Amino acid sequence: MTASDRIPVAVIGVGEHGRHHARAFRDLPEADLVGVYDLRSDRAEALAAELGCRAFRNLDEALRRAKAVSVVIPTTVHAEVVHRAFDAGVDVLVEKPISRTVAEAAELVERSEREQRILQVGHLERFNPGVVAAKKVTRGPMFFEVHRLGVFSSRSLDVDVVFDLMIHDLDLVLWMVESPVADVRAVGLPVLSDKVDIANARVEFENGAVANLTASRASTEKIRKFRYFQPSGYISIDFARRDALVISVDRSKETPEIGFRKLDTEPADPLRSELGAFLESVNSRRPPPVGGREGMAALALAERVMNCIEIHAAKVQVCLGARATGQPGES
Repeated sequence: MTASDRIPVAVIGVGEHGRHHARAFRDLPEADLVGVYDLRSDRAEALAAELGCRAFRNLDEALRRAKAVSVVIPTTVHAEVVHRAFDAGVDVLVEKPISRTVAEAAELVERSEREQRILQVGHLERFNPGVVAAKKVTRGPMFFEVHRLGVFSSRSLDVDVVFDLMIHDLDLVLWMVESPVADVRAVGLPVLSDKVDIANARVEFENGAVANLTASRASTEKIRKFRYFQPSGYISIDFARRDALVISVDRSKETPEIGFRKLDTEPADPLRSELGAFLESVNSRRPPPVGGREGMAALALAERVMNCIEIHAAKVQVCLGARATGQPGES
């Protein structure tokens, strides 16, 4: 690929997650990292010096220089910045959740489709090699048992755990089941903050599939277990190892035996794969693998979970702080 073929990209917001985006873009041969922008100019300047790119003085300058941007800022301003990018004719990868509300998400989706702009949402787990391998052998899953537990971190205490952690798994379940949601039940409690720190949701689908999901940032250890059962067997994904295991029954013998098979995976960094997929969509103009509609569906289900939690909290007289969906650590 020649220098003229590379796509000029910029990163908007270079907190913890944004820095990872910028470094990954710098290393992708398809990308020309033209610069970074952050409300904290010192933070942008330090990263720009490290990566050998520009620290833009304002958002408009970044949008003039780039053809595509990663938006890695608080969710409360996602919609505003994405609209400004579209005004400038720039394609966007926006971190999850897609926006603050489903109404905002619907506006972004409608505009991206009407103006034929690329809008990808940063549901990173879709690009985990274990998830990619498991999806290829997924056939009619009917029951999911999911645990995403994390240890205490002050970075994430200003956002409800449903939007911070559980939304990853809600997106994956929606992707694998491919059926409308019929019912949602959920409970959640504040433990370390006035936001929901631990939550459990039961999601039932119209085709009969059921997902039981637990997310916590009040645990003593980090656990990422995504397990599901389908007529042909049981699949277990390990997000940390980036692999997947299929457990099935071998009935060809006189006495049935349990068989274990590790799926073939392609070694890959999920973020690099995510950004590469975004650039491929920008170049080809084909829809991204995780577009605005998928991001909106995950947000809508997360909102239903939070609504159930708030109803339950009021019933049992547990005080919750005002709902928040902003990404911690980004500004």
